[in-house]
Amino acid sequence: DGVWVAVDSGHVVGTIVIDGGASADRTQAQLRWFIMADTLRGKGMGRRLLAAAMAFSRSRYGRVHLGTFEALHTARHLYEDFGFRKTLERRSTQWGPEVLEQHWEWIR
Repeated sequence: DGVWVAVDSGHVVGTIVIDGGASADRTQAQLRWFIMADTLRGKGMGRRLLAAAMAFSRSRYGRVHLGTFEALHTARHLYEDFGFRKTLERRSTQWGPEVLEQHWEWIR
C-alpha cells in the first residue's frame, strides 16, 4: 500500500493513496483520497502523484478501482490517460446534494 503527498512550503497541498487492503486476495487495490489544492490544479502535480501511484500499482495489482463523481472533469481526464475506464454511473445523494457518482477501473 502507498501514500504520496505533495508538500509546498511545509504545507500538504496534495495526496493520493493506493489501498491494497480492499481485497482479501491482495490482487486489487482502491485509489483513494486523490486531493489537490486549488493552487496546484493545472500545474501537473496531480499527474505526477497519479503516475507515482500507478507505477506502484502496476507492479503489485491486477486491478485498481476508484469512486468519484461526474463534476470532476480534470480528474476524469487523468484517469482516462492512465487507462482507467468508467464501469458504473448512477445518481446518488449519499453525501448530500444529488451527484452523478462514477466508478472507474484499471485492469492490467
